Amino acid sequence: MDTRRRHTLALLAAAALPAPFAHAVETVDTLKSVAARKGLRVGCALADTPNSLGNAAYADVVARQCGVVVCENETKWQALQPAPGTFRFGPADAIFGWAGRMGLQRRGHTLVWQPARWLPQWVNGHDFGARPAREAERLLKTHIGTVTRHFGSDVYSWDVVNEAVDPADGALRANVFTRHLGAIEQIDLCFRLAREGAPHAQLVYNDYMRGDAGSAKHRAGVLELLAALRRKGTPVDAVGLQSHIGSWDDVRDGRDPQREWRRFLDAVTGMGYKLLITEFDVNDRALPGDIASRDAGVAALARDYLDLTLSYPQVTDFVMWGMADHVSWLRTWDEAPRKDGLTMRGTPFDDRLAAKPLLHAIRDAFRAMPPRTA
Repeated sequence: MDTRRRHTLALLAAAALPAPFAHAVETVDTLKSVAARKGLRVGCALADTPNSLGNAAYADVVARQCGVVVCENETKWQALQPAPGTFRFGPADAIFGWAGRMGLQRRGHTLVWQPARWLPQWVNGHDFGARPAREAERLLKTHIGTVTRHFGSDVYSWDVVNEAVDPADGALRANVFTRHLGAIEQIDLCFRLAREGAPHAQLVYNDYMRGDAGSAKHRAGVLELLAALRRKGTPVDAVGLQSHIGSWDDVRDGRDPQREWRRFLDAVTGMGYKLLITEFDVNDRALPGDIASRDAGVAALARDYLDLTLSYPQVTDFVMWGMADHVSWLRTWDEAPRKDGLTMRGTPFDDRLAAKPLLHAIRDAFRAMPPRTA
């Protein structure tokens, strides 16, 4: 019996447990307590909205299960500096302030989101003047320096540059900064500015490459970027694996996705980088509509992915992009919804904050993984 089939059957059996037993298991051993025994940090994205941070019951689940909080959108450039020189820290401060009161660590996401569509419009339309390279450097220095100084030592880890590689061809994405500075040069500058502003922090390159055939060019482009940054001495400490797993790409070319993913992780760790799982959830669009079968399938996909990825002791963090279905971005993602129109169920808790098989699969993967390296 293959691994995925064995996991699926076990998770279907777990899904049939009476609710009181399932609840008891969920409250006895939290994700963060199990992970801590192996040296892994566990976290979740929060938003300054009524159904996320403003939902006391949901915030309580996050505080019990997690030791780390990251802002879902509130520390992105568009939110922090919506107009030139106008910084708006209130929503991020609300999230991080709550996290501090709960005794949770804080991650920063993200200083520069590389695709032009995710930079503020005022940046894309900015007049860079007669000395555009100097002006581009000034804008980056102002933003990165102001943000890192504001949060200071409260943030232990920053996603410095997010999604710099185009998955279509593996080339570096172009934006107003790369036009005036050069692509590698701009990325290198961002990390050096982040090191200057947050010398204590772990600095991370974050992206969404996967192991499937359709992601081959993306993986190759990320490896090329990481190698180039190593050659330049860029202060990149770790690679963030977004880990939005599930049925994203149906292309088949005879290659085993798990084998290709292991090759990628071997290459990254071989360069000396640490790893983080930064935005975990599961896309269930190819799974059956029946809830029990779908939840078991989601859990099985997660267990397969986590067993492989967490087998690398260089993985130091596991961060979920929402812990309950009602806050999941997959519910509003319109590029590839389920064909049957059902809403996705890709997080550990359902809309009523009841634990699902995915929670048990994640916890079991933590128990099975080797201890983390120092």
